[in-house]
Amino acid sequence: MTAVGQRAKAALGLPHLPGLRRHRWSATERAVVISLLAMVMGSLFVTSYSLALGDPVPHRIDAALVGDPARNASTVDAAERIAHGGLAFHPYASVPAALHAIDEQRVYVALDLTSARPTLYVASAAGASVARVLEQVSAADPAVRVIDTHPLGTHDPSGVDIFYLMLVATIVGFTTVLQVRANAGGLSLRRWTAFVVALASVASLVFTVVEGPLLHRLDLPVLESWGILALQLVAVASFTSLVAVLAGRWAILPSWLFFVVLGNSSSGGAVAPPLLPGPFAFVSQWLPSGATVTALREAVYFPAYQHARPIAVLGTWAAVLFAAMILVSHRLRRSPGNP
Repeated sequence: MTAVGQRAKAALGLPHLPGLRRHRWSATERAVVISLLAMVMGSLFVTSYSLALGDPVPHRIDAALVGDPARNASTVDAAERIAHGGLAFHPYASVPAALHAIDEQRVYVALDLTSARPTLYVASAAGASVARVLEQVSAADPAVRVIDTHPLGTHDPSGVDIFYLMLVATIVGFTTVLQVRANAGGLSLRRWTAFVVALASVASLVFTVVEGPLLHRLDLPVLESWGILALQLVAVASFTSLVAVLAGRWAILPSWLFFVVLGNSSSGGAVAPPLLPGPFAFVSQWLPSGATVTALREAVYFPAYQHARPIAVLGTWAAVLFAAMILVSHRLRRSPGNP
């Protein structure tokens, strides 16, 4: 830094960067810094959720098309208007083939132009927000009938319970790690590793039982849902533990940014990926939260057509983060349990 810059910095009362580490912060200064950081993190939370979920607009909705669009141009135009030009039609030879594509979640909707009355097939379970948008086609063109091939459960008409289940696993994952670290410090790496595994195993089972057999909100396959939520909890707890080793008491900041600000807003649980802005839709299924939502949704509503990708993505995150937590702790000779 030049002499002029140093004099200006001194005039503003700003300490040198290395001096920040040696500076003895008073309780008031710490309170101010923490409050400012909380406001920044809250602003990022509001910004991400507002941009991603506040005004969902179709961007690209894969759709099956059966029949000649030229002979039913008004119906196709009505669907396109409702979707703001976001429908990406793929021709299918028959209605059963198009419905099978919905089953396999290769498309979100199918438009049949071969029947006496044009029919739009939607699947609320695949994306309630997408289905709600496209169901408006019948209002734009009364000749179109709408059929929901995979309706949501009666106790979850908005399709957000799976999102809440993922959300509670995420919040419990990083808050429990931080609270145990602060209030039960001194755990060795071996004991901390056991704690992470136990937390993921027990908490995921409790959440599955509460949401499924106890409250009957979702028809959850217990073993499968237990495993999915356990992987999400391992990923969250391991990530928070890893940054706790690297960043100490500020571990909540990267955990909040990665899982709450970015992960949850792009998960596709509250708003389906085709209605998310481009960057959020792109990362949606490659982050732990989005993979968890997709895996749970398929386990509940598409048990015969589940995909390996969300489980592979979630399992990879959990394994890599868990291994990184152990390796970094060994390398730095510091347990995540030491505050």
